[in-house]
Formats: sequence, C-alpha cells, structure tokens
Amino acid sequence: MMRWPAELSLGMPGRFNVLATTLRGQEPLGVATLTSILSELNDPDPKVEITDVHGVITAQTSLDPFEVVERIREMAVKEPWKVSGLMRVIPIERVVETRLERIAEAVDALKERIPPEATYKVVVEKRHTQLSSREIIEAVASRIERKVRLENPDWIVLIEVLGGLTGISVIRPDQILSLVKV
Repeated sequence: MMRWPAELSLGMPGRFNVLATTLRGQEPLGVATLTSILSELNDPDPKVEITDVHGVITAQTSLDPFEVVERIREMAVKEPWKVSGLMRVIPIERVVETRLERIAEAVDALKERIPPEATYKVVVEKRHTQLSSREIIEAVASRIERKVRLENPDWIVLIEVLGGLTGISVIRPDQILSLVKV
C-alpha cells in the first residue's frame, strides 16, 4: 500500500487524515476496529482517537487515506465482521483551524482536481461550531468556478467541522464509504 506524502501526513495531536463514524457510545469499538484494520494494512503506528463529537473518531495514518477507504470497502464485502465497529469512513486531505478563511484557503489548494466540465456540490457536516453551513458553503463555492449540481454531482467538496478543527476533501461521491450500504 502506498505511503501518504509526509507533507500531507500532519502528525500533530488532533490532526487526522481519516474520519470515521460509529454508533453513538460505540467509539471504543470503532477505535479498536480502525486501529486493527490500519495495522493489518501495514501502518506501523496508526493514531486513532475518539473525538469530542459522539460517534466520530479520527485516525492519522501513514498510508494513503484513499487507499485505506478502498481496502476497507473490500474488507466489508469479503470479511464484514472486521469492519463491524464502523459506519462510515472518509479520507481527509487537509485539516485546518475552523475559520472561514482557513477553510476557503484549503479548498483553493484542492479545487483544481475538479475538471472544468465536471459538476460539484459542497457538503458541510458541522459539529460544535457557531459557523452556519450557509456561511461555509458561500465562502467555499465563491472560489470554485465549476457548475454546481446538488443531485448526483461528479465531485463533492466535503467540509467536516469538528469544533476547532475542520477536515476537508475534494472527492468523488464513491470515495465516501458508507458501510451500511455495503
């Protein structure tokens, strides 16, 4: 499995490049499950943490988070008991302080991945913040010169707000793994 570039592997407490959800109250099981999976995928030192948000855990892995999500998808089909502590798994490309200008700057760095003819939508999942979804969407969408399509977009600009930190990814819809649907 490919290693995640060091400059994107943030390596600080509270930083992450994988976000996962669990059932509320099942966070310890989610941490154990994700730690076990990352170890099985040959991450020598995965850092998996329970967040202040019920049902949300984060991981800092040296592996490519997009490949991690794909491998977990494969496990869910072949060995579903190995992923039973998880509900969704999402690759995160940037983590920034939860401030509109920081979020918009991070999207600027990622937006060119969306081809000129492609469509996109902004998805905001916010927890423990005073920022409104509308404020975040406006700050982000104003920087992307592509056609918006709310139903079945080609790309998703995903903004995951967890209090003081925000995870951001520009991804195709199939790169968000919902284990409930697998």
